[in-house]
Amino acid sequence: MAFIETPRFPENLSYGSQGGPEYLTGVAMLQSGHEQRRSVWTAPRHAYNASFAIKTVEHVDQVRAFFHSMKGKFHGFRFKDWNDYTSAANGRDAASDTDQALGAGDGGTVDFQLVKNYLTGTEALVRPINKPVSGTVVVALNGTPQPSGWTVDTTTGIVTFGAAPGAGVVVTAYTGHSLFITPEPPTPIYPNW
Repeated sequence: MAFIETPRFPENLSYGSQGGPEYLTGVAMLQSGHEQRRSVWTAPRHAYNASFAIKTVEHVDQVRAFFHSMKGKFHGFRFKDWNDYTSAANGRDAASDTDQALGAGDGGTVDFQLVKNYLTGTEALVRPINKPVSGTVVVALNGTPQPSGWTVDTTTGIVTFGAAPGAGVVVTAYTGHSLFITPEPPTPIYPNW
């Protein structure tokens, strides 16, 4: 299996698709009647049904060609989730360079992973953004945009600075990103009850 960076699944067909993130949670019923829950996957798997967007014979041809070029389920690929494709809190609005905190400088660290934070009350999830769309990442240090002095790897989402941000300097970023669809879910780790 390989991951195919381009082409991305056709945007005209990802728009209107249904689906989203899925989690696998193991639930064990205890003798006391209580439940014990464990998260089996460390990250969600995203699954979509694009058949809702297929309206013409040309759309069918696009899907068929994409399906064959990916060898069915063999290759992973990029897919735009129209409900969560920017670093803005709601996933759709225009992004700003202070959308997502990547960390704080320590004077030595030059690599920072792009992330998207999801927060509800006190519950939070930090999702790594591994597939930023080329040309969409903007980085800021202490709220000041940095037009140069850094690069981003669009296959990993790692931002690398030429010189390490100083101690305490807040590193933030925004991005437009793609999900990556893999042929199989993350390897489950089944808990020992």
